[in-house]
Amino acid sequence: MTDVNQPNSSRPPGMFAHDIATDLASGRAVELAEVYALDAVTPAERAAIEEYISAAPGPERDAFDERVRQARETLAFTFTAEEEPPAGLFDRIVAQLPAQPGIVPVSTPIVHGHAQEPGQAPGTDELGAARQRREERRRAPGLRNWFIGVAAAAVIALGGVGVGAYVANQNDPLNQVLQAQDVRQATVDVSGGGTATVSISSSKDAVVVKMNGVPAPPSGKVYQMWLIPKDGSAPVSQGLMDAEALSKPAVVKGIHSAAALGITVEPVGGSASPTLPTVAAAPLGA
Repeated sequence: MTDVNQPNSSRPPGMFAHDIATDLASGRAVELAEVYALDAVTPAERAAIEEYISAAPGPERDAFDERVRQARETLAFTFTAEEEPPAGLFDRIVAQLPAQPGIVPVSTPIVHGHAQEPGQAPGTDELGAARQRREERRRAPGLRNWFIGVAAAAVIALGGVGVGAYVANQNDPLNQVLQAQDVRQATVDVSGGGTATVSISSSKDAVVVKMNGVPAPPSGKVYQMWLIPKDGSAPVSQGLMDAEALSKPAVVKGIHSAAALGITVEPVGGSASPTLPTVAAAPLGA
């Protein structure tokens, strides 16, 4: 009787992801995260992975989910129009990947098993067949290690930082404000102690609020942030800060029509209108 906890000794070395069931039985589910995230598995293999992960211990499940998230963020970053990738990134990634015989470059379309000549327009049926062959190649077990290599090489090419952290740094609204070219800062006193630092970016239409040394609100109370409109209309609530939230920066968006940011002390759950006086107020104008 074969021990399912041991790798299949008959499988050729270096053929990880060739047999998904064997890899799962060998305790290598976390290493399948990238091929799962990139959909380089069949529906049956996907179901097997999901069944295994759903019953896996918390740490193993969390590690799998984190690697899936990072792989998908890497894919999303590849197509974002907000940031230009580092020069030569693609070439550096490809240079670190193992050669895959039989793969035709993506710039050369495949029609009926042959490389299409430049300028030759494929028919509708030929395009459908080409897409089907591309899908089959993408899910072929022999190419799954190539997908894993892409994910690993991307981390190296991005300078050794985690892909998830790199993407988060580029797309996090807080960092977008703090790194904006027009960002400017001001610090105002908070009644009761401490200060509030506001980082304002007109180009991002947002402000980052960071409380420094501000005591927790009284029992049964919270801090509530408000945008004070330029036209004199009623202040607009921008969220609450309890004792735990005080240690974290907050992002307030839509500041173009506001003259100032105000902070008040309100009952837990917040108020529909501010209870005056404010404990802090920061002008948002230039």
